Amino acid sequence: MKRLAGISASNGIAVAKAYKITTPNLSFKKVKITDTDGETQRFIKALKESLHDLKIIKANVLSNLGNQNAHIFQSHIDILTNNKFTDAVKRQIQYDKLNAEWALSTISKNMIQLLIHQNQDQNNHVVKKTVKIKINFIRDVTNRILSHLLGHGLPNLALIHRPVILVTHDLVPSDLAQLNTKYVRGAVADLGGKTAHSAIMARNLKIPAIVGMHTITSMVKNNDVLAVDGSNGTVMINPTPKQIKKYEAGIKKYWSQLKKLKNLKKRPTVSKDGFPLQIAANINNLRDVSSAISIGAEGIGLYRTEFLFMNATHLPTEEEQFRAYRYIVKSMHGKPVTFRTLDIGGDKTLPYMKLPHEHNPFLGYRGIRFCLDHLDIFETQLRALIRASRYGNVSIIFPLVSTIQEFKDAKEIYEEVRHSLVKKGYKIGHIHVGTMIETPAAAMLADKFAKIANPINIGTNDLIQFMMAADRGNSLVANLYLPFDPSVIRMIKYIVDCCHQNNVKACVCGEMAASSVAIPLLLGMGVNELSMSSMSILRSRSLIKNLNAKAMRRLVNKIVKSASSEIDVIRLVHSSIAKLRNRH
Repeated sequence: MKRLAGISASNGIAVAKAYKITTPNLSFKKVKITDTDGETQRFIKALKESLHDLKIIKANVLSNLGNQNAHIFQSHIDILTNNKFTDAVKRQIQYDKLNAEWALSTISKNMIQLLIHQNQDQNNHVVKKTVKIKINFIRDVTNRILSHLLGHGLPNLALIHRPVILVTHDLVPSDLAQLNTKYVRGAVADLGGKTAHSAIMARNLKIPAIVGMHTITSMVKNNDVLAVDGSNGTVMINPTPKQIKKYEAGIKKYWSQLKKLKNLKKRPTVSKDGFPLQIAANINNLRDVSSAISIGAEGIGLYRTEFLFMNATHLPTEEEQFRAYRYIVKSMHGKPVTFRTLDIGGDKTLPYMKLPHEHNPFLGYRGIRFCLDHLDIFETQLRALIRASRYGNVSIIFPLVSTIQEFKDAKEIYEEVRHSLVKKGYKIGHIHVGTMIETPAAAMLADKFAKIANPINIGTNDLIQFMMAADRGNSLVANLYLPFDPSVIRMIKYIVDCCHQNNVKACVCGEMAASSVAIPLLLGMGVNELSMSSMSILRSRSLIKNLNAKAMRRLVNKIVKSASSEIDVIRLVHSSIAKLRNRH
């Protein structure tokens, strides 16, 4: 029995056996064989096992994430069932009298070289990307067959069919996209921070997750029993039967509390003294929309459109994007929907597009910088978004804007695209065009941005890491990622004040928006909207209805004047809330 502490990335409690995600060694030697028929049968067996894997993966992805994502695995199946490919491997075994691994690798390399040769004169970037995707598919299929030939088996979350806690070196969004939450009860990782995108996905999937544990993978064996408590960021390895009962009681209590909160689903978010504060949902995909609606979200405060791109096998066309955006807008029945344009870069990549290697990707080629440099992608997305606006209440915001000129350039492109669509006869709704403020440079110019952008969405995840010079995904500097440092509180208050002075909607859409320490402060600042993962909405609504906005305003002013550390801020918040409770 051992108790370890990390960074809580997603709330909840779970007890299950450990399932370690490790990448197997797929190296092999060239071996001469005499029994070619036996070796061929070994290859056929590995083929069948690989096909079985892929059918299960495809079915799980289809049910969890829809046909668009399942199509990737159908492409893998098509390669496996292609007689030209499989017959070529069999002939290689018979002709060269070499082991199946060597024959498979040889044919795979030949196929890739042929694809490259056939398309070497193509200058069309779409064709080039399609070829690259096909090459990756061939490599993926080859590795899967190799893993069975070598007796290893590739890790794949979609294949899990029993209750487990994932144990991994790093939580990867592409892996999380495949898991079946019926069986995966929680996740723990060596690396990561509370605001990394994989952590955000874990919250959306409603599974407890602990990250930044440094050595959890070396301390846990497969089938060790793990008790994960996302509320305090702890993991118990092989707890006693008595401790397991305690955790199971905690699970029941957790779900019981959530059940009580359901009474707040259809109620507006209003403080005790009548101050309205809209609570909206952050979403990553179409699946998240139904969760947002069912939990009582008052809008979609942030749709991270890059996940539509990340989960595709190609650049989504205008029509594909339009259908997705229209679905979201129509589903919300007039409630506000805020779309953030493509925010690729940092820890988010596209499988079909090679981005330049950077030493500091979070400070590099991402957000609006990427979009202004790829006008074909940016304009296609804007056309789809503008067309979808006729079906509801739409805002478009631009990510990682640092300068006024960047916003003006992006807004000018938006206006040109809009004018072109109007000229062609498209019906278009009223659209608010705003910006994310997530760089200190933009924050310091909030008074200028508030004159030309509406809404203003404060992206606290990036803003905090840039202000504190602490990578939010790096557990080694997690102690410096201080969301309640007085400098951060002052900066957010300044941005909100600038919004109020210009009658602009002030929104907070980072993970700070759902923090029980931050919510009283954001209420006191007069923030108009908080946007968070769906599972945090009812708990936040419950907290706000018991707070007095005027008292919180006095608290914010006191913190701005007197606090000099994060500890001061947290102490003052807790003290203020305790006084309110004692009065009533």
